[in-house]
Amino acid sequence: MAGGETVSLDEIEHGILRPRFGNPLVHYAINCAAISCPNLQPMAWQGATLDEHLAAAAHAYVNDPRGVTVTPRGLRVSSIYDWFESDFGGSKQAVIDHLLKYADASLTEEIRANPRIRAYEYNWSLNDTKKAETE
Repeated sequence: MAGGETVSLDEIEHGILRPRFGNPLVHYAINCAAISCPNLQPMAWQGATLDEHLAAAAHAYVNDPRGVTVTPRGLRVSSIYDWFESDFGGSKQAVIDHLLKYADASLTEEIRANPRIRAYEYNWSLNDTKKAETE
C-alpha cells in the first residue's frame, strides 16, 4: 500500500518513483528481478546512504555483461537503456555518456574506442538462485 492505495511494484517504479525523482538511477534500485535486471540489493535503501548506494548499483550493472558488452561491431547493452532512453538523457549518445560515468577504466576505454550502440538485449527469465547455482 502507498498513500492508502494498493499498488503493484510496477506502479511504484513507473507511476511514482520514476516521475517523482526523474533520476535514471531509479532503474538500478527497483526492478522486476529478471536475469537481465540490475542486482537486487540485500539491504533496505536508506536516505543517508542512498546516493552512494545507487551509484554503486549503477557501477555494478554497467560493468557487468548484463548492462554493457563491447563487441567488434559496437556496444550490446541492456534493453533498459532502449525502453527508458528518455530517463537516461533522451538519445543514444546520452545513454553512452551515462555508461561512461559508471564504467571502470578498462570499459571506458573500450566504449570510447567503439562508441556505437549496435544491439539491445534482455533475458526475461526469473533470477532464480537455485537455477543459477546449478548452471
